[in-house]
Amino acid sequence: MLILISDAFDAELPKRLEAFGEVTSDKARLGEADVVLVRSKTKCTKEYIDHAPKLKVIIRGGVGIDNIDSAHAKERGIIVRNTPKSSSIAVAELAFALMLSAPNNLIEYHNGMRAGNWLKSKKRTELYGKKLCLLGCGNIATEVARRARAFGMEVVAYDKYVSESKVATLIPTIEEAVKDADYISMHLPLTDETRGMVNKDLLAHCTKCPVIINTGRALCVNADEMVEMLEEGTVCWYATDVYPNDPPSPDYPVLQAERVTLVPHVGANSEENLARIGSETYEILDELIKGGLI
Repeated sequence: MLILISDAFDAELPKRLEAFGEVTSDKARLGEADVVLVRSKTKCTKEYIDHAPKLKVIIRGGVGIDNIDSAHAKERGIIVRNTPKSSSIAVAELAFALMLSAPNNLIEYHNGMRAGNWLKSKKRTELYGKKLCLLGCGNIATEVARRARAFGMEVVAYDKYVSESKVATLIPTIEEAVKDADYISMHLPLTDETRGMVNKDLLAHCTKCPVIINTGRALCVNADEMVEMLEEGTVCWYATDVYPNDPPSPDYPVLQAERVTLVPHVGANSEENLARIGSETYEILDELIKGGLI
């Protein structure tokens, strides 16, 4: 069995996987591969999959699988798996760091100090007592909610596919969920339903000027309208770790907007998380092999 590691994983993973067969990072050997491991960089399109006639398994190290043509993989009898729990803590911590950065003026204070400006008169605000709305209420959002509650925030969530939560009050409609939110944290997969979901029409329902944090998928936000809302004051601040492409095109509207915090898609890139992804990937392969599926 040949295992192709197509993207960046924990440095110890190749040696561990040798228990299952030959391991390579040579992408030119895709045609020989029985198993392909990807993260977000490799796009497993129909064309990509068809260049791998021996392929039996695709494992996505991370949460979403929208970089994989799952329907075509299913037609080919290829198993598609991901590691949904491994990234929860890493991404949640980054989301919360971004949420903390806005009311504490960290970007402005830092830039001001570097420029020789003493911005002590610019007041901070607290997270305590504020309302956080989670769009999506899966593993990552749950970890964000736990941290928010520890800070004394009220936490509500909208997720049409989740029926109960121990850490957030579920709201039946997205319009009602965002209505009184001070902060909106996005944890949505990219689907036809969620594409462009955060836009002017949705945020017209807000009674406050929210801070929006996106560690989910960039295309769930209408970028042109987000810039307009920042300019108009409908949105107080936009912090994002996700983009339509890595790296984003220089003309991506959000890059030049004011009141924006940008980080380079590093939510899952903690050392600890890469180790967890590696362990979960190993366990998946072990399970599939023992079950006679590959």
